[in-house]
Amino acid sequence: MTGKKILEYIKSIGIAILIALFIRAYIVQAFKIPSGSMIPTLLIGDHLLVNKFIYGIHLPFSDKRVLIFEKPKRGDIIVFKYPEDPSRDFIKRVIGIEGDVVEIKNKKVFVNGVELKEPYARYTDSYIHPRELDPRDNFGPLKVPKGKLFVMGDNRDQSYDSRFWGFVDMKDVKGKALIIYWSWDNENHKPRLERIGKIIK
Repeated sequence: MTGKKILEYIKSIGIAILIALFIRAYIVQAFKIPSGSMIPTLLIGDHLLVNKFIYGIHLPFSDKRVLIFEKPKRGDIIVFKYPEDPSRDFIKRVIGIEGDVVEIKNKKVFVNGVELKEPYARYTDSYIHPRELDPRDNFGPLKVPKGKLFVMGDNRDQSYDSRFWGFVDMKDVKGKALIIYWSWDNENHKPRLERIGKIIK
């Protein structure tokens, strides 16, 4: 192989890597569900594609976003930097956006005084924790500050979320969960073929 051919190969590989890095940084990113906090919507072993540009593209070395198509809204499932450890990514459902007043009374979730209809929520513990014990089942009322989001896992009794550690900053939102492209059942050592291609909502 001639030196010219080698340079052409190196150039082609370099361009491919740059395109892949651009896509991962600004367009779509893969994400694997590591815990059961979003059961039954998302299962451990689900592999997702996350839409990174729908909420706007982050400018490098800045908190600013451009080309914003929409803002996170109630019901969206988002991936974000975990506030207590930004090196980790978390996935939860948006319950309250800036200006909303969130309150939980005996496991029932209220936003601006109206109880949410939540067919996606799962409760596995019939015992109701009093407010004095922890905020799992009784919380607020608390107003969501500007530029923040209040998020919760669908597996309500088994989720560590905004009830415990506070709000998600908009600048830390990475994107919106889009579709399941692969799912592996580790307990039974087989793929969940019926989940592949499922739109996340």
